[in-house]
Amino acid sequence: MTDAVRVLVVDDHPVVRAGLQALLAGDAGIEVVGEAATAVEAVRQADAFRPDVVLMDLQLGDGVEGVEATRRLLALDTPPRVLVLTTYDADTDITRAIDAGATGYLLKAGPPEELFQAIRAAAQGKTMLSPEIASRLLQRSRAPEQSLSAREVEILELLAQGLGNKELAKKLFISEATVKTHLVHIYSKLGVDSRMAAVSAAVERRLIRLDGGPPR
Repeated sequence: MTDAVRVLVVDDHPVVRAGLQALLAGDAGIEVVGEAATAVEAVRQADAFRPDVVLMDLQLGDGVEGVEATRRLLALDTPPRVLVLTTYDADTDITRAIDAGATGYLLKAGPPEELFQAIRAAAQGKTMLSPEIASRLLQRSRAPEQSLSAREVEILELLAQGLGNKELAKKLFISEATVKTHLVHIYSKLGVDSRMAAVSAAVERRLIRLDGGPPR
């Protein structure tokens, strides 16, 4: 199997790792050379086994997320290609992974053939995205950027400080229902589905700063 694509499986769930190994074993052109549950293990094994492709989940066991693990892997002397394989499909997750250097982004709900094809493409340095992800990115690129209002930016800054809905309402002299309405609009404009993701997206787009200073 000298010509097989060498793969390292990184996922914090043992059952998922076992399932992926069993699935990939059915393709003679792919060889699983190791598995890891944490970012530290992933970097150690990648450095030792020199895989061509790393299948990377976004949530890992040691609290270091897959995006940071991707950055660490690509900093190795002989970096592998990183192919994200996850259940997370929020725009901010996709953008962060690709910005970190991931070669592709797949959803675990996809068919096996899609995974096999993506692994081979990644080994050749080609970008591979799940059809759902590719469609979303295309729609986003065609749609005009929705700007946040001054009040929405203010709410994001307070979210970054850890304030809850009741605290936000009290501080801004508005009702909790109004706070929730603002959050719905913020999530929609940023393409996210949680408070943490909204803050992360706002920081990445330089709409707010975590140190309390004005956006750069």
